[in-house]
Formats: sequence, C-alpha cells, structure tokens
Amino acid sequence: MDMKYVQTTCPYCGTGCSLNLVVKDGKVVDTAPYHRSPVNEGKLCPKGTYAHEFVNREDRLTTPLIKKDGKFVEATWEEANALIAKKFKSYTPDECAVLSSARTSNEDNYALMKFARGAIKTRHIDHCARLCHASTVAGLAASFGSGAMTNSILDIAESKCVFIIGSNTFEQHPLIGRKVMQAKKAGAKIIYVDPRLTATGKQADLFMQFKSGSDVAVLNCIMGEIIRNGWEDKDWVQNRAKGYDELKATVLQDAYLPENVETLSGIPADKLRTAAEWIGTAESCALLYSMGITQHTCGVDNVKSTANLQMLTGNIGRRGGGVNALRGQNNVQGACDMGALPVVFTAYQKVIDPVAHKKFEDAWAFPDGIAAAQNGYEVTVMMDVLTDNPGELKAMYIMGENPFLSDPDIHHVEHAFENLEFVVVQDIFLTETAQHADVVLPATCYAEKDGTQTSTERRVQMWRTAQAPPGQAKLDWKIIADVAAAMGYADQFAWETSEDVFNEMASLTPSYAGMTYERLNKPEALHWPCPTKEHPGTPVLHIDKCSHPDGMGVMHAIEWKPPAEVPDEEYPFILTTGRCIWHWHTGSMTRRSSTLANEVKTGWIEINPEDAAALGIKDKEMIKAISRRGEVEVPAKVTPDIMKGVMFMPFHFAECAANFLTNNALDPIAKIPEYKACSVKVEKIQEA
Repeated sequence: MDMKYVQTTCPYCGTGCSLNLVVKDGKVVDTAPYHRSPVNEGKLCPKGTYAHEFVNREDRLTTPLIKKDGKFVEATWEEANALIAKKFKSYTPDECAVLSSARTSNEDNYALMKFARGAIKTRHIDHCARLCHASTVAGLAASFGSGAMTNSILDIAESKCVFIIGSNTFEQHPLIGRKVMQAKKAGAKIIYVDPRLTATGKQADLFMQFKSGSDVAVLNCIMGEIIRNGWEDKDWVQNRAKGYDELKATVLQDAYLPENVETLSGIPADKLRTAAEWIGTAESCALLYSMGITQHTCGVDNVKSTANLQMLTGNIGRRGGGVNALRGQNNVQGACDMGALPVVFTAYQKVIDPVAHKKFEDAWAFPDGIAAAQNGYEVTVMMDVLTDNPGELKAMYIMGENPFLSDPDIHHVEHAFENLEFVVVQDIFLTETAQHADVVLPATCYAEKDGTQTSTERRVQMWRTAQAPPGQAKLDWKIIADVAAAMGYADQFAWETSEDVFNEMASLTPSYAGMTYERLNKPEALHWPCPTKEHPGTPVLHIDKCSHPDGMGVMHAIEWKPPAEVPDEEYPFILTTGRCIWHWHTGSMTRRSSTLANEVKTGWIEINPEDAAALGIKDKEMIKAISRRGEVEVPAKVTPDIMKGVMFMPFHFAECAANFLTNNALDPIAKIPEYKACSVKVEKIQEA
C-alpha cells in the first residue's frame, strides 16, 4: 500500500484554507490537517473536512460527449475539438460569448480569457463574480482605486471592534469567523446587522435585525451620529479623502436620524446610536461584508457606503481595520484578477485603453489580431440579450459555471438558452447547465491539477496534484489550448505546464509580476500587489495612500433607494437568499459529498412564527412560495430567528430552487442581480 499526504488549498469559499489530501494507492481517500497555514492553522469547516468526497464520484465526467438527436454519445477529443472549432469559426466574434469560472485556477481563467479575446475574438466574457461581488469591484475601485479586500484575514483578530453587515461569516467563512472570535476574546466589540439571527449574530455583542435593502440608510445613520458626536477621524478626512463635505451634508439629513431609520429599517434607534459610538470610538474597527451588501440593485451604493464609513473613522490603511469584502467562491478574486470580465484584461487593465489593448495584442501575437477594444456583455446582460434580441448571440462556451441554478429567475435563463444555437460546457460533472449543452468536455478538479488560486485577502496560493484525472479528463487550460490549436492557434497556446501559463500571465500582470511558483511554494504564499521578485507582497492596502493616481480616497454622498421590488398587498413578504454551512452554491460538489448531503438533504423557507400563524402554516409543512417570476414547493421552517415580514431560502437545491423566485433586476453599474430582496407570497398546498 502506498500512502502519502499532498498539501493543497480548499476548493470551496474564498478564505483560502490549506489542507492535506490523503492519497492511498494513487487515489484521494480523505483529508488531514495542514497546520502550517497561517490562515487556518490546521482547522477546517465541514466543507473543507469532506472536500475529498466528491473527487472520485462514479458520475465524474470521463470522456467528451456530443449531443446527437437529443442524446449524448461518447466522442473522442479529436471529434469534439474539431466540432467546436468548426462551429465557433462559423460565427462572428460578437455572436459568441464565454463564461469563465471562479472554481478553476488562475491559469485556467487566464487561458480562457486569452482564448475568448484571441481565438474567438469575442469581447463577451464574464463569470459568476457578476452574481456575487461585481459591486465590490466597482464600488471599492471608485472609493480607493482598487476593487479588493483592503486587509488580511489575520489582522481581523487585532481589531477592537468588528462590524459585520450582510455576511453570515460563521457559516459562510467559518475560519474568518474564528478570527472574529479571537478579536472578541481580546476584548473587541462585535456588531452584527442581518434580517436573520444567524450563528454569527448569536455571538455578537450587538445584534441589529433589519429589513433587507435598508443598508444605505443604516450606514448613513451611523455616519451621521459619528459626525454629530465628533468621533470622525479629522486627520484622515482632511488629508486623505475627497468628498467629505458632500457626504456630511447627506448623512446629517433628518431622513437619517436614528428614529427615522428605525421606521425604515426596523432597527431600534438606541441600537443605532450604540453602534455608532462603538465604531466611532474604537481604536480600530474592521468592517466585514459579503453578498448581503452586494446583491442589490443598489449594490455599488452599498459598497461605497461601507467605504465611506471606514474612511470617516480612519480605518483604512491600518491593521485591524479595513473594508473586508469576503469573497464567495474559492477563486472569485483570481478570476477577476485574470480578466475574466467584459471590460478588463488581467489586473484590471481596461480593454478600451489603447495602450493596454496594444500590450496584450503584441504579447499574444495572434496573426489576425484580438477582440476589438470595446467593452462586452456581462452574463446578466447576455441573458437579457438572448431573450430580448434572439439571434444576436448564437454560441456560448462555458467553463465550470452552472447558470441553470445560479442565475436569477431560472425561467428567464431557460428561455435564454433556447435561443442559443451551440453550447459547449467544460466541467467535472453533468450539471444542470451541462445537460443543455451540445458538447460536454471532461475537466479536472482541484485535486488533479497544479495551479494557483487567489483568496479573498488577495493571497495567491497553490493547488498541487494529488491524483491522476479520471478517464480522459484533462486540465482545463489544456482543453482550451487544444481547442485553440484546432482553430489554428497552436503557437499562441504552446504551454507545456501550468507554470508556463502562470509565468506568461505574470509577465503581463503588474500586481502578480513578482510572483513565481518557487516564491508561492511556501505556507504563507504572497498577497498581491507583488510587483517585483524582491517584493514581500502586500497584506494591507492603502497604508500611506490609496490607489487612485492622486493617492486620495473618494467619499461618495449616497442616498438610500428602495429595492426594485417592494412588498405589496399581493406579494406581502420580502424574500432574501443565501447559503448554509453544509453546502456550496449550486451543490454540484457538496451534494455529491455523502457526509454533507446527509446533513442537509433539501432546502427550506424560513418564516417568522407570527407570519406563519397568520397564514396557518406549521413547521416542516410543504408550502408553495410564489413570486412574479415563478413558484416552488418547499418545506416551511418556522423560526423566530427570521424577522417578521421577511423570508429566507438557501439557493443550493435544484428541487426547490430559490432562483425561480428571485428578481433579475440589475444594479445599473455592476449589472449584479437583486438576489437579496424580492417580493413573495406563500400559500398552503391544498390536497387534491
């Protein structure tokens, strides 16, 4: 018997925990602690603990599949690549779209970005960051000049006050929750704002239950109280920020007085004043948020408001402070960094910038050029174009994304895909989306590849190969390179290893320029920006100046706006959505992990006891949840932990998919959907 440990990085959330994969006779059979990681110090959440269970599932994709007469038949790689090449060459670039993946490596995302812009020559490339943290990229870039988490996970433990809004940290990023508890043990005050009394809220010193969609009003109220009491950091505001006078005039309006915000949000005025005092007088305050802030039609406004608060109190550029946007999927930060977005190349170099465009065109050396220097469609816009203007988009290449469960208003997605002529899906399982493809390509999972992923704190860490892929499955970047070769671009994709891909990417990417596999092959790895081979990396951003050309932070005067859809007589409840600790996003991996699947077998809808009593609904009763877009049958979970008038559903479960109900109304800047607030009604299911 041959047994070994292979150290790698967890494939689930953006925390970036390290673990050992236990390999027996060439197969991954278990996980074991890796204690040298500074992020998780050998600890793991349930998802990481059982991250081996889906790896060798019997339903892994092992051979290319081509759909003929409505059914998939096995094909050779040569057949599949030839068909894909022929089809994509038959369309114009603007008729093609590409979806990259926050679940795959930086190397894979860079390869697909290059393939989209260089081989297909389309400007329409995006990935699921659009659905979770597009608001973060836009909002923090506008405030600081950089659209990423400002601080490290480790320095959260040093904070004297931790303000958590729009993040159930203890369930979604449990090892970051551990740092929050370390801060609390050292005397920090914990403030938590959410419509639900979650596991995070139960550890808070101050829990403020509020109506989903009232974030800007709450943040403006807190800032107004800080200014009235003289708790603002006058030196930071005067010397490092622009726009303070306009911000001050906005937040001091009567509309944002605690008593008025109590009426709007449901948070008692005295709690709002307490929160302002704790934040305003703390030696340091770390603000943590996640999709509860971003997934709104005012998501960018929400993000800018968090930045306003942290600049106002001088908590930018210092340990124990910062705006800590907790990214969802394992490599959502890296996929953005790699330019898997419709408006940028790597490191957010704008595609419309002639200098950046020429830089990539020259470096890649495609004989017939690359995609035009024009912005492309976001994934949410792609779906609207497909439904509203059939024939404009005709073909789509999808790597590791599952829009049939992840996108809002699933009926809208179904309609969109009906208007596509040709779909390629590259994945490890036959997901709900892969079932609608014309060609399916078998890829490798994290346990079968070398490569890098970039965590929520901008820490670039390594995956390491623990076992061979199943059947004929290939590395994602290798699949892309082979398709490109079939299209006539072998010379542009002549990589032999993942390290070759990384080195090419780093040569074009200023924030990664000082990184190599040799430098990353250590427990602490490196945080970007790391511009030179001698640079130590940058755990905390904006210490002396922000990333805008003039070094200043920008405050934005933001007015509260209601959600796109508000409760009315017909649909009287607010529905919000999220995750549970046992499952991850569309469940393609966790629901194939037996231990996790056995813990939570299906979804539910949380209903406050007063609302349930008025509706005659009992706990665990199957009910019907209905919005203007669709309906689902789902078990009721009657609990006092959800605010009266608000309901909650997890979005992991295809059999009761929350996204049949959610609204595809978009933030005008980030084009992110409003998952966190739509109007619903619930009904008892009448027996036949």
